[in-house]
Amino acid sequence: MGQDIVENLARVRERIAAAADRSGRDPSEVTLVVVAKTRTPLEIEAAYRAGVRHIGENRVEEAESKRSELDLPGATWHMVGHLQSRKAGRAIQCFDIVHSVDSLKLARRLDRLLAERDETLSVLVQVNVSGEASKYGFSLSEQGVLEQAVREMVSLPRLRVEGLMTVAFIAADPEEVRPVFARLRQVRDTLREQFPQGGWPHLSMGMTDDYEVAIEEGATLVRIGRAIFGPRV
Repeated sequence: MGQDIVENLARVRERIAAAADRSGRDPSEVTLVVVAKTRTPLEIEAAYRAGVRHIGENRVEEAESKRSELDLPGATWHMVGHLQSRKAGRAIQCFDIVHSVDSLKLARRLDRLLAERDETLSVLVQVNVSGEASKYGFSLSEQGVLEQAVREMVSLPRLRVEGLMTVAFIAADPEEVRPVFARLRQVRDTLREQFPQGGWPHLSMGMTDDYEVAIEEGATLVRIGRAIFGPRV
């Protein structure tokens, strides 16, 4: 198991570097977030030993359980799945960054809970670029709603709004989803001009099947699980 993970990580890192090079970017601009959904603590430890320092989880409960079992100094934990407002208090105790702030209600609750703890939190605003009903995030069909929400979010003192996140639709050819990633970059650039607080450095986009295209379109955070751990059993 451990050796497979080491070899898979090496391949993924090579492909990240190649994609960055094709788009004239420095590979160091791209952070690999290894998504550990349903993976065991042993698998996560193997990835950590191989140099992984950014770990993504989709569920608060899984992150709580794994963090209680693992001792991974220097690791950054990313919430990459949908976060219910009622679990916000637990989330801020086990995640260093939340990629999936998809409503003002959630943003306000996070800010209020962080104030009680005298803490701050890095967050990304989730945007539903593809328009699929099954996807969470602010719709681009009403961009004014997104802009108004961001206007308030950047004013919340405990949240550090650092960029945008999206989940692309599933496609047989990664080129089919390139417009989704290009559109997210355009939206981020527009918001950065309107609300320069924080600099908006991050675009969280791209997963196992399409991360190379996402990098070519500007991704700074790619969320990859299967290409590293293998298919879920």
